[in-house]
Amino acid sequence: MDYIAKTTSVDKETADCVVVGIFKSKRLSDSAKKLDKLYRGSISNAVQRGIAGGSLEQITTLHNSARSKHNCIIVVGCGEQNEFTISTFQRVLATVANEIKRIKTSNVINCLTELPVKNADALTKAQLSVTAIESAMYSYSKTKPSAANSKTYLKKQKFITHDRQDIADIRDGIEIGQAISTGMNLAKELGNLPGNICTPTYLAEQAQALKNGNRKLKVTVLEETQMKKLGMGALLSVSNGSIEPAKLVTMEYNGGNDDECPIVLVGKGITFDTGGISLKPGATMDEMKFDMCGAASVLGTMKACCELEIPINVVGVIACAENMPDGNATKPGDVVTTMSGQTVEILNTDAEGRLVLCDALTYVDKFDPEVVIDIATLTGACVVALGQIPSGVMSNDDELAKDLIKAGELTGDRTWQLPLWDEYQSQLDSNFADIANIGGRWGGTITAACFLSRFTKKYTWAHLDIAGIAWHQGKQKGATGRPVPLLTEYLLHQAYEF
Repeated sequence: MDYIAKTTSVDKETADCVVVGIFKSKRLSDSAKKLDKLYRGSISNAVQRGIAGGSLEQITTLHNSARSKHNCIIVVGCGEQNEFTISTFQRVLATVANEIKRIKTSNVINCLTELPVKNADALTKAQLSVTAIESAMYSYSKTKPSAANSKTYLKKQKFITHDRQDIADIRDGIEIGQAISTGMNLAKELGNLPGNICTPTYLAEQAQALKNGNRKLKVTVLEETQMKKLGMGALLSVSNGSIEPAKLVTMEYNGGNDDECPIVLVGKGITFDTGGISLKPGATMDEMKFDMCGAASVLGTMKACCELEIPINVVGVIACAENMPDGNATKPGDVVTTMSGQTVEILNTDAEGRLVLCDALTYVDKFDPEVVIDIATLTGACVVALGQIPSGVMSNDDELAKDLIKAGELTGDRTWQLPLWDEYQSQLDSNFADIANIGGRWGGTITAACFLSRFTKKYTWAHLDIAGIAWHQGKQKGATGRPVPLLTEYLLHQAYEF
């Protein structure tokens, strides 16, 4: 899709469709006023008659004659102006994107970036606008031939501004938004693929494909024999029951100076999770193909990083395995030795994500990391605690947690900090090993992070539990591509020291 930024006035431009916003006060924006004058009060009349209005996400499409400069005008309600935040702006953008998709228009002028959004500059507004439209236009068709010919009508979107000083920021926002969208779409596609296609081997192949034409990226794949030599008994215990071999994939992006310590992203890549011997209930087990969305988000973020050529060193690591029950599968009560030398009593084989992550988190110490962030669909308890709006963040460094929260707020890819207090650690006590892999009924999200913290004492670390936000359920079932926006924004802030 083509995106254009231009310093002009909406009444001087031609397009199939133009989008304007109106607040609950019913006061028209600058562009809406110009269109209202151009079309003899059509917008103000629609507002007075109650056809269009300013209630949040209220949307009305006004049609003009075929000879007009704009065949139609989309008027979207933005709610109360003093409550117009990044979160509400995103809701408005999503509503508009779905309307653009519904009316099958091909050429749009977007005037929403002129609206005042709290804590958002022109760059941020353009960035969010691009990711909203690209998200709406994404369609999965890999294993659905009937959807393969679904046509995306939208070809061009133009952002206009009256302020020449904003034009460079809008163009930067477009570039960032496109890169993030590309990364999100990769993460969505990988998440949506069925487990019989998206195996650990397949994920390793997708990582290898990322380095094509990119000299700054180096990809390494560790096989099970190599992992065994390194002592990764926890990770390998998960793949014991599967015919699919585990993979530990490392992507090294060298965008900064050679002597700069990298930021390391570690993703959980369980390509299908039956629960192993601790078998999950059959209902909604199909959704366990999404248990690799942490790894998918790392791949998507690395892709965005490469496209933007961010001047920073980043290492992406994905720990990939399939959790299946068979005669070789790990049993509850088994004790395994991790790469760190600590032993783990596996009380529940369905708490497998922390087992693949703990060895990966030990492994990444070799990179002398500045920061390590792991991303995982780790606990159902996080969904119970926070619902399906934010991810949960826990960290051994409050400043890192604050940076991630800030990046999430700026992109609408929000996260919420949970405590990581020492008082929770005793729930992981075991009579037969250094640590148990579950901590009982209470505080499951926190005790899972406490488990991981045992393997991250050498560096600054944060854990993102994305179990509630990695995919949608119901009629809209599918991967979301989150938290690619949060992670990419965080990397940009670290690179450019915003």
